[in-house]
Amino acid sequence: MAAGCLPRVLQAARRDFLLVATPGAGKTAYALTVAAELLARREVATLTIVTPTEHLKHQWAEAAARFGIAIDSAYRNSQGRASADFHGVAVTYAQVAAHPALHRQRAENRRMLVVFDEIHHAGDALSWGDAVKESFDPARRRLALTGTPFRSDANPIPFVTYVDEPGGGKRSSSDYVYGYGPALDDSVVRPVIFLAYSGEMRWRTRAGDEITATLGTPMTKDQIAQAWRTALDPAGEWVSRVLEAADKRLTEVRRGMPDAGGLVIAGDHEDARAYAALLRGKTGKRPVVVLSDDPAASQKISAFAASEDRWMVAVRMVSEGVDIPAWPSACTPPACLLPCSSPRRSAGSSGSGAGGRRPRCSSFGPRAAGLRRRTRSRTGSHPACPRRRRT
Repeated sequence: MAAGCLPRVLQAARRDFLLVATPGAGKTAYALTVAAELLARREVATLTIVTPTEHLKHQWAEAAARFGIAIDSAYRNSQGRASADFHGVAVTYAQVAAHPALHRQRAENRRMLVVFDEIHHAGDALSWGDAVKESFDPARRRLALTGTPFRSDANPIPFVTYVDEPGGGKRSSSDYVYGYGPALDDSVVRPVIFLAYSGEMRWRTRAGDEITATLGTPMTKDQIAQAWRTALDPAGEWVSRVLEAADKRLTEVRRGMPDAGGLVIAGDHEDARAYAALLRGKTGKRPVVVLSDDPAASQKISAFAASEDRWMVAVRMVSEGVDIPAWPSACTPPACLLPCSSPRRSAGSSGSGAGGRRPRCSSFGPRAAGLRRRTRSRTGSHPACPRRRRT
């Protein structure tokens, strides 16, 4: 990716650059390579990295240190001026939205390169997009990174060029695209196999009627939501059986890769603890639990990546952009199980994709977001045929 993309972004005339690359392709390493070059040329004097989450701020700072770039990931708006001991700061989109005038002043006072990590998140709230535009309009250079240069809502992504499409719609115009297919051909990422699970769900409506539905069959939107609530109930049978099947798969994988690990992404803290209890009951070992409000969450993730532990259960921590060696991060809550068949400590196998190979992983379970469960289930489950997906 760098060979074709690096010369383009370093052209002095290009103030804005949108890089679209598949997860694991090396967006972090690429952006920091650009930052180091621009700082060395003195085209910019400072760097601001904008991320979706607090955890990613610290991850970027750690990665930047390997490029000789000192980033203050603990910077707060209340500090005002950034410390001269650092080349720049890492902030979140929410932090920018809380005080856009401050960040605009910083961009006006020094020649600044702004790196937008997962730029599509700048449109999560209309106020975020407005704040990002106001804050960094004076910046000397802007580098936007994403794997998904589009949104399902109408909120525009700041500093992204849109072109008209037939029919009156608009689509974003990327400056460079490095998709999953080329990354797979270059051995930067590995094939991913998704195993689908079905099952019959039963629940009662508020009126007392009993409803029966099978996952994967046509249903109304409300029925789908109810079916998933039932399926993902930790007290029900379905998710328990899926966890059991996933652990068996992980055991098979670990025969060839003893330090392979599995990941469960839960929708909320209550479910995470319940899933962890289920796994402990099935494996006899307590899984690592990483919650979004845990101050030690980043340290737990780093420790797990270097350990022989089998399972991690996470909420809003292990998501897009989070660097766990040997894992892709394209799953959404409330449940995703990833037994991975590549060593977590193998050379070059980092989430940034900087020159390393990604693993072959098998993913189990539903990919439905934002569902809570309060009804019990009577389920049966069976694995469907594996489906290899390649783009």
